Amino acid sequence: MHPDLVARYAAPVPRYTSYPTAPHFHAGIGPDDYAVWLGEHDGPLSLYLHMPFCDRLCWYCGCHTKQVKRYDPLAAYLDALLLEIGLVAAALKERREVIAIHFGGGSPTMIAPKDLQRLREALDEHFDIIGNCEISVEIDPGFVDEEKLTAWRDFGVTRASIGVQDFDEAVQKAINRPQSFEQTAFVVGTLRELGIGGVNLDIVYGLPNQTMESVERTIELSLAMKPDRFAIFGYAHVPWMKKHQTLIDEQALPGVQDRFAMAGLVSERLAQAGYLAVGIDHFAKPGDSLAAALEAGEVHRNFQGYTTDAAPGLVGLGASSIGKVGRGYVQNIVATGEYMRSVKESRLPVLRGKELTDIDRVVGAAIEDLMCAYAFSVSDLERRFGPAASVLRPEAAQVHQQDGDGMTAFDGDLFSVTPEGQAFVRTIASRFDRYLGQGAARHSVAV
Repeated sequence: MHPDLVARYAAPVPRYTSYPTAPHFHAGIGPDDYAVWLGEHDGPLSLYLHMPFCDRLCWYCGCHTKQVKRYDPLAAYLDALLLEIGLVAAALKERREVIAIHFGGGSPTMIAPKDLQRLREALDEHFDIIGNCEISVEIDPGFVDEEKLTAWRDFGVTRASIGVQDFDEAVQKAINRPQSFEQTAFVVGTLRELGIGGVNLDIVYGLPNQTMESVERTIELSLAMKPDRFAIFGYAHVPWMKKHQTLIDEQALPGVQDRFAMAGLVSERLAQAGYLAVGIDHFAKPGDSLAAALEAGEVHRNFQGYTTDAAPGLVGLGASSIGKVGRGYVQNIVATGEYMRSVKESRLPVLRGKELTDIDRVVGAAIEDLMCAYAFSVSDLERRFGPAASVLRPEAAQVHQQDGDGMTAFDGDLFSVTPEGQAFVRTIASRFDRYLGQGAARHSVAV
């Protein structure tokens, strides 16, 4: 692809794990609003539990987390998390089924086995966790052993996402994340021995000192472990948001053209290995549940990326967590101390949120369809959302008419992204974003 075209479509835009995106949440939504929304919710839920602590601070990380040397802060935080679970359950009015649980961080595997058991007991006390509930956890292979992995098996984990990033030592040194292939392979092997069948590997391109050769070697080593899924992320360099990223040498970062080439190399290599591409950054082995959802047209996208989770409500638990229930989005207090004070005072720890308008719901659904299937149907959206969806027809026509690069197609009903445009679907989706450009939000590049 021509370099000028890549450069033009790589302009910074959101990742669209929500719409409206988090920078447009505001403090006008608070605990009382969230309590009402929870009380109105009907149907099953999925849960996201955030652990904002790490054994080490990786310089590339964009998550809300901090390094700790002692367990005491985690123990106190977990006590608060149990209180929040009770507050949410009380606001729901009725017991709800839970069909998916995801632990993110930070490093959730820092939780001691005895505290993990307490956490499971609290969830069982307040919710009905269905028998085939997918329970997933993010793992840093450098800080787990068989005892901890066994505790997660006993908790009920069915899927683990293992951070790899890059196996090249020069890259690892540049991002402060030493991690050998042997460490990673040990964790993958132990998970399978324990009966945890779903193994995902996370790879990052666009890191400092990364080359096409290092990326290809990382993919080859990763394929040797035969994961069920890959998540391939472009490094988001946002030092204005994450100050520790200033420790990364910007001169060592690959440029836009190199990033595009790395992403293409990974996609080509995984396709050759038989993996199916799911959206912009996930790949699933045939037979995996995400591959089945792709074939059925039932892939979804939320703050955890591409998922089979179809629950009508997502409850975020823990500091900085984001959820979507009923009328809109809410985000918890980010600072752990303030979060803990709020729940100890029996207040839902909401920092900000966004109540959705009818147009927000329509545009959000269209963008999710683009991100998951590279297309949306106006008539389908009209069936789902009523007359409000009709605004998309002239907008889709305009976006297509202004496309002089062959990136889109529109037949009056179906708006689609051509194969040439699929690498830039975030940029194309942004053309329907009514909030983009409002406020001071800054984003990472789109490749």
